[in-house]
Amino acid sequence: MAQLLKKRIIDFIDFFYPPFSKLMPLQTFRYAACGGGNTLLDIVMYAISYNFILHKHNVDMGLVVIKPHIMSIILAWCVSFPTGFFLMRNIVFTESTLHGRVQLFRYFVLVIICLLLNYIFIKLFVEQFHIYPTAAKILTTIIVVTFSYLTQKNFTFKAEQPK
Repeated sequence: MAQLLKKRIIDFIDFFYPPFSKLMPLQTFRYAACGGGNTLLDIVMYAISYNFILHKHNVDMGLVVIKPHIMSIILAWCVSFPTGFFLMRNIVFTESTLHGRVQLFRYFVLVIICLLLNYIFIKLFVEQFHIYPTAAKILTTIIVVTFSYLTQKNFTFKAEQPK
């Protein structure tokens, strides 16, 4: 099932690649497509969580009260983490020779760092700069995605260089 899904996703993305082939390598195009799709999924899940699941209300966890714009990050992450790992490992960085568990661990560490960056920037933009939460999420995403791409390419799914 995963192989069929992988093939269908690759075929779909690669169908749109020819007009971009002179602008970027296939891996970069696949990253843009997969990362963009997963980022869009994350933003949509954030907006749904914030507006329709949490109804813009705080979440009282007993010992701590979590603001809705922060809890929405956590809820969106529960969907975008497994989706993102599958896409990056199976669609984008297929040449990595690292074991799957090493990739997963590195991806998890990167995602935790990105989650912390999301937290810091969302708090800063919403609570200090008074930017509307969904707009703040989009701005935060631009910053975090740039960091994430560079880290994934050069560390998480690093392919061995020929000697």
